[in-house]
Amino acid sequence: MNIDLKEIPIRDLVKNYTNDDENGVVGYNGKLNIRPKYQREFVYQDKQRDEVIKTIQKGFPLNVMYWVVSGDGTYEVLDGQQRTISICEYVDNKFSINERMFHNLENDEQELILNYKVMVYFCEGTDSEKLSWFETINIAGVELTKQELKNAVYTGTWLK
Repeated sequence: MNIDLKEIPIRDLVKNYTNDDENGVVGYNGKLNIRPKYQREFVYQDKQRDEVIKTIQKGFPLNVMYWVVSGDGTYEVLDGQQRTISICEYVDNKFSINERMFHNLENDEQELILNYKVMVYFCEGTDSEKLSWFETINIAGVELTKQELKNAVYTGTWLK
């Protein structure tokens, strides 16, 4: 499998975003299938969805995303669907953060979001390689416990 890392500005990611039964979930000017057949439905709770946007607003890095390169110049999300939909839905004014929709933000606040770059690995390979990579990405990690998250924030010798 060939993997190439690129930075994609959110303004490009959300261009011509649609999320409907007829056209599916598509972004990146119609070139990105955000919910290919092997992806689950959107499962983020409001708090998780909101944290994606707050992370971007703070300028903190999001986890890297993976897109599969199709032979026809299009792509499909291999990993990062929940984050991608959260971003696109916010910019499309589908929900608010602290009672502020995207269109209610000041121009500089909108530009901060639109200019933010997500890190995307573009993956090329056979169908079996892609599905194997998808499985690896989604089962390799172990969710942190609440105590482990606290330990990551409040460090000190007492943790031993």
